[in-house]
Order: sequence, then C-alpha cells, then structure tokens
Amino acid sequence: MIALEKSHKIAKHFINTVGHTPLVELGNIFNKPGVKVFGKLELANPSGSVKDRTAMNILREAIATGEIQPGDTIIESSSGNMALGLAQACLYYKLQLVVVVDPHINQHTEKLLRTYGAKIVQVKSPNENGGYLGARLKKVQQLLLDIPNSYWSNQYGNPNNPLAHHDTMTEIMEALNYKVDYLFIAVSTCGTIMGCADYIEKNNINTRIIAVDAIGSVLFGGSPGERIIPGHGASVPSQFLDSSKLWDHVEVSDLDCVLGCWSLLKKEGILCGGSTGGVVSAIQKYEYHLPDNSNCVLLLCDRGDRYLDTIYNREWLLKKIAGVKNHLNPIGGW
Repeated sequence: MIALEKSHKIAKHFINTVGHTPLVELGNIFNKPGVKVFGKLELANPSGSVKDRTAMNILREAIATGEIQPGDTIIESSSGNMALGLAQACLYYKLQLVVVVDPHINQHTEKLLRTYGAKIVQVKSPNENGGYLGARLKKVQQLLLDIPNSYWSNQYGNPNNPLAHHDTMTEIMEALNYKVDYLFIAVSTCGTIMGCADYIEKNNINTRIIAVDAIGSVLFGGSPGERIIPGHGASVPSQFLDSSKLWDHVEVSDLDCVLGCWSLLKKEGILCGGSTGGVVSAIQKYEYHLPDNSNCVLLLCDRGDRYLDTIYNREWLLKKIAGVKNHLNPIGGW
C-alpha cells in the first residue's frame, strides 16, 4: 500500500487546490495476483473532475497572453465536466461563460451549471456526419460571431489542454517512484491521454498507455454509432490523437461502463462517473495480458453524484441500457 504524505498547507485561492489529487490502491476490484492497480482520484478536484486541470490551464494561459480580459465571454462545447471546470474558473477570473450542450446532458450537471451562473445553449439535433458534437461545434462558431469579446476555450484543439496533464503525470510518477508499467485512460478530446503520452516520451519513460474508447466512437477508425454514456468517445476525429504513442486501445460498451461503475462502488466504495466505469471494465478485460509485478494506473475521472439519475438509477438503466437487468440484479437498493 502506498502511503501518501498529507498536506497541511492552506491554499491562498481555490485555484491552488486544482491538482495534487491522491493516489489510492484498488485492492478489491481486480483479480490477477501480482498486478497492482492504482486510481488517481481526479474526482477530488474542486468541481469534481480531471477537467478542472484542463479548464484552469487554458484560462490561465489565455489571461497571461492577453487573449482574454475580465468581463469577456468564454464559449465551449461540453458534455459536462469541462463546462463545470470552466464555470468555477470563470467566476474566479470574472468571466462570462456560455456552454453549448446537446440533449444528452444530465439534469444534475445542468443544475450545477446554472448555479455557477453559466448560460446554456442546447442544440436539438445531430449533424449528418459529425453527430451531436459536430452540431455543437457549429453552434460555437456562430456564437463567436454573435457575442462581442468572446473566446473559444477549445478543449478539442487548444495545446494547453494536453499541457495541463504534464502535471498529472508528474504527480503519478513521483508517487510511484516512476514505476508505472501501464496507464489506462478514457479518450474523448484526447487531450488528457496525449498530454500524458508527451510527458512519457519527453522523459524517456517505459510506461505503456492503453486508450479506452467507446463502441460507436470514431477515434480509432470505428463506425459512428449511438452512445448513451457521456464523457468518452467522439463522433469526430481528435485533433490531438497520435496513436503511434499509444500501446493499445480497448473499446467498451455502455453496459461495460455501468458494470464498471457499480463494481467500483460495491468493491471499493468509490462513486464515479461513466467513463471511469468504462476504464474499470477495460482493465478487467485486459488484466490477464498484464505481466506479473505490473503497476497499473487509471484516472478516476469524476464524481458519480451527477449520475444519480442515470447510471445509479434503476428505472433509467432498465429503460436505456440493454441487458442491464441480467447483470445488475440486485444492486444497491434494488
């Protein structure tokens, strides 16, 4: 068991609490003897996800270069977590925020965004080729023309997205004395995974990165299809992805994400969101390919409380996720 030193420092501002998240050994959920799996508790960030790092780094750098000023409007397309990270940061930096969403946004996230003061613009239907993401990005471009002093934070192409995760990797490597054999990361914009990959390449580290993608995503050349669980996968290609820097990729279904979430909750007591559940299921599928004495790390990307009406709700699961009853009956309070 890795014992992390407790910090007793007092943060001057909330932005100083982004990052430096704990690493926890997951000793109950995986089955292969001799393989250790550690979770990076990104859900401990102030708005509850790894996207706090991305949002803060993008805004901080844009302010430093003079691209945005207090009172300006930030515009972003987001399925939830990036929007929440931006919402808290915009309040601190005295910026306005407009978030472009689609019908898949869950009600809890929408309530949080409105509480933070974000304006929400929803697209109603997907583009023929780019799906809902394509429709959201088209709306972003329209809003940039319509709103004076507006700035697109652009989590899909801003280089300060992957750069934010050099710090993530530094924290992981220092906690495990640079002994990380495999790193499993859910992909969507691919900013997180490529930031980690760039750090590994730059520092000549032998860590092998496994991308976890959604069935129905086009990131690795698959055919576009319906995806119910948000937060991973994409309907348009990534501007960041360089698959030559990755060791492998695993595809997971919506059901896999649900199973992983409930397994993590019941066996480790950790309530996480859907993309993390997908990574848990991916490791369970992959673990017998892992050599003995391997150290593996995954990001526990976000808190699960915003999924109480979906992934952790019996009626929603039975309605939306095919085959769930045969796998998860009974669970929780069912």
